[in-house]
Amino acid sequence: MTIYRLFDEPVFPDPEEADPDGLLAVGGDLSPQRLVNAYANGIFPWYGDDSPILWWSTNPRLVLFPKELHVSRSLRRVLNKKTFTFTMDTQFSSVIRQCACCPRPEQEGSWIVEDMVDAYVTLHELGFAHSVEAWQGETLVGGLYGVALGSVFYGESMFYHVPDASKAAFAVLVAQLERWGFNLIDCQQTTHHLLRFGAREVQRYEFLQKVREGLECPSRSGGWTFDGPA
Repeated sequence: MTIYRLFDEPVFPDPEEADPDGLLAVGGDLSPQRLVNAYANGIFPWYGDDSPILWWSTNPRLVLFPKELHVSRSLRRVLNKKTFTFTMDTQFSSVIRQCACCPRPEQEGSWIVEDMVDAYVTLHELGFAHSVEAWQGETLVGGLYGVALGSVFYGESMFYHVPDASKAAFAVLVAQLERWGFNLIDCQQTTHHLLRFGAREVQRYEFLQKVREGLECPSRSGGWTFDGPA
C-alpha cells in the first residue's frame, strides 16, 4: 500500500487508499484549512512527539448514531442525582490540555502534542472545535472536545478527575446533538467504553457516505451552549 506524503497544498488523497491499519498520509501541517479538509473527508491526525504528522482513515470506523445512545442504569442515576453540572465552550483550552495530560492505563504518554493543542485551540476560536465541561461546584472535573462540520460531530478525547464525569458529559452532549439534528458522531477508535454507549463499527464507505450527507447541512458555528439546564 502507498503512504502519501503531504506538502503545502491542504489536500488529501482518497481515504479509501489508506493501508490496512488506516494510515493514509504523512506530513503537511495542522493549519485550520487542512484540518477542516481532513475531517470533511473522514481523516484525522494521530501521532506522537517523536513522529511526523500522521493522517488516518480507519476501517471499520466506530460511530454512534445519536438516536442509538445507550445510557446505563448507573449513569442514569448519576445524571438524575445532578451529580455534575455541564457547560459548553467555556474552558476549551483547559479541557484539551487536561485530555493531553491525564494518564490512561492503555497507553503511554499522549498523542495530543503541543502543536495539536495549539491547532485545535485555533479551530475552537474559529468556531469549528467545541468542548463540554463537567463541574462539581466551581471545579472542572471532566470533559471532552471534538470538531463539528455540518451535522457530524468528530469526537477527539475526554478526561475525568471524578468517576463518571466524562461519561456524563458525553451523554448530555449526545442528547443535545440529537436535539440539534446531528446525524453522526465519529468515535474514530473502537473501545469497550464507547461500545457500551451504543457505538458500532461501520465500513469506511458507509461512514464516508454519512459524512457527505452530514456536510450538506449547515454547520452550527460559533460558541455552543445547551438549550436548557444540563
